[in-house]
Amino acid sequence: MIVPVRCFTCGKLVADKHSEFVQRVRGGEDPKKVLDSLGMKRYCCRRMLISSMDVIDHLMPYNEAQWKRHAEYSVDRI
Repeated sequence: MIVPVRCFTCGKLVADKHSEFVQRVRGGEDPKKVLDSLGMKRYCCRRMLISSMDVIDHLMPYNEAQWKRHAEYSVDRI
């Protein structure tokens, strides 16, 4: 996943807090409390952590389908 290094609006470093935020939220903690404990006070920085998502899991099926189609095409041409 591509994690934004800095907040797009204010430029504060947010990448160092991303892994802890994700682990704690997946562990069942309230995202608001996690962000408060990490020192994320500005709403622009909070948005950066809340809105980032792991897109690689959504894109992998397309990549696998592309490789299968490429393999089928290569076999047909030989």
